Amino acid sequence: MEIPEIHGHRGARGLRPENTLPGMAFTLELGVHAIEFDVALSADRRLVLTHDLTVSAVTSADTAPFTEDDPDFPYVGKPIRSLTLTQLRMLDVGVRHPRTKDDRFAATQARVPGARMPTLGAVLGLASAYGADDVRMNVEIKSDPTRPDLSGDPCEVTELVVAELERHKRLDGAAILSFDWRVLRVARDLVPLRYALVEKATLDPAWLGLDHVADFGGDIAAAAASIGATTLSPDRVLVDEELMSQAAKAGLPVAVWTVNDPEEAARLLDLGVAGIVTDYPDRMRDLWTRRGLALPRPAVSPSPTRP
Repeated sequence: MEIPEIHGHRGARGLRPENTLPGMAFTLELGVHAIEFDVALSADRRLVLTHDLTVSAVTSADTAPFTEDDPDFPYVGKPIRSLTLTQLRMLDVGVRHPRTKDDRFAATQARVPGARMPTLGAVLGLASAYGADDVRMNVEIKSDPTRPDLSGDPCEVTELVVAELERHKRLDGAAILSFDWRVLRVARDLVPLRYALVEKATLDPAWLGLDHVADFGGDIAAAAASIGATTLSPDRVLVDEELMSQAAKAGLPVAVWTVNDPEEAARLLDLGVAGIVTDYPDRMRDLWTRRGLALPRPAVSPSPTRP
């Protein structure tokens, strides 16, 4: 991993609709070291981009049923794994629908009406069309061990993701990420890079498959290293000198999320983090420029707009 890196979160969630092809294209053209997005499994075992295990009313809107008498319609609010790809593709995921007046992305995210929920294969194909071989695909597998009714089998979805990466010849240019460390255990012998995601709510044996306090004295990095993680990826509120010391001792770089304030990013860079995961890659590019850091190369659109 080159240090330090800019990682686009859900593409560039602050600027374009998250987990969409327009969002991914925009992020590639802006220029990032890695592009992060979320994947879950549909009812017909298709890998689709979605942060939520149920269809979100904030990022998705019903348009019409796939068939006139579809008993599953409306789709918003339904589990992703209960709907087929054709049903999910009926959703408009290009317009944000804030549920509060202070939605932090409503004022900055450009609307792309008509955008549809893409598959993992479509995103990998887009990256190939851009020739973005130097941009790592950071694939977060959505899995909640406390909700097996929504998540399904972590082994199945992990193996399907790895197979799709192999099919697109992206295995060496990708990483698997998850809060559910069962996924990382499955991925240990399948993909070279594995990110152990952590936040306060998931520092629990149900998510980690171990007790990081009882088994590792509260050392999150040592716990992550024990299950084969190659990078520790914590919530920004967890990052301090002690955590950075633990990560260094465990031999793990730290990619911190989700950092949108350049001043906070600068402080974290001074602590030695290896990557900043951000909804606003443009802000981080400005920070990198001010610090004299090498910027990731913007990808060139395969179909440039003609005047």
